[in-house]
Amino acid sequence: METRANERCVYLNGAFLPESRALLSFRDSGFVYGDCVFDTARTFNGKIFRLDQHVDRLFQSLAYTRIEIQMDRQEIIDTTEEVVARNRALLGPNEDYWVSQRISNGVISLDGEPPIQDGATIVIECTPLPLRARASMFRDGIEAVIAPLKRVPPDALSPNAKINNYMNPMLAQREVTAIRPGAWALQLDMNGNLAEGVGCNVFFVRDGKVITPKADNILPGVTRAVVLELCRDNGIDVTEQDVSLHTATTASEAFFTSTSLCLCPVRSLNGRSYLGHAGPVTKRLMGLFTDLVGCDYVAQYLAHLRAGTTRTGF
Repeated sequence: METRANERCVYLNGAFLPESRALLSFRDSGFVYGDCVFDTARTFNGKIFRLDQHVDRLFQSLAYTRIEIQMDRQEIIDTTEEVVARNRALLGPNEDYWVSQRISNGVISLDGEPPIQDGATIVIECTPLPLRARASMFRDGIEAVIAPLKRVPPDALSPNAKINNYMNPMLAQREVTAIRPGAWALQLDMNGNLAEGVGCNVFFVRDGKVITPKADNILPGVTRAVVLELCRDNGIDVTEQDVSLHTATTASEAFFTSTSLCLCPVRSLNGRSYLGHAGPVTKRLMGLFTDLVGCDYVAQYLAHLRAGTTRTGF
């Protein structure tokens, strides 16, 4: 197989390979059973943000799922940095990467046959951020819709682990897309409180106070933790609590946080509009986040604004 020019490379089980040559067995347990965990950071100006925290969460997910790997934490960090370094020159103007580690429990051994792979499957890769697909969200805000499908309860599968099986939130997003193309799905927990958006955390502002669902029923994001820090360090009242539909619909502002979105305003929830495109507290936090990461991420998204359909990426 011929390597394509300007092709990104990926780390796969000890080797750096062109993406077109990074091949997995169809018997990999991640493909067969969804027996896989991952974590994803992003770059700002080509440099990874908060990689240590993402790798800490990766190892927590590995411990929860009892997937054992031969690489230690520092080796994962060093290899991730190397993957980004090898791919940095392929970034276009005003572009950045998602940077992911994906680890499955390895290739399934067949009865009576020697294993074709020892140990876990480890993939570390870069994916260009969906700047074009989501640019209009930073101009107009996100339209959020509560999905009929609730989040998997923590007594069935912990939402605190970042597991590759995304079928529950993917189905929630498909339900919402069928009704409101371009809208972003929000899921409730089993008690009927707001949990999280698909691939993101949600915050509300009510009477000047920032509120976000507590961590019990969500995947607590690294960006979510950064926003909590920014609030506490800058005198902004913030609390983690159960968020009822009443609280969510009577708030004056709302925003999503995620690795790729950073902070993005939510303009409406189930058709109920919030305070303009972005309220004052949301704008302040977006500015503080921009200062922290040293990149005007809103301008980065808007630089890729094109005519076309807004897509969540899910």
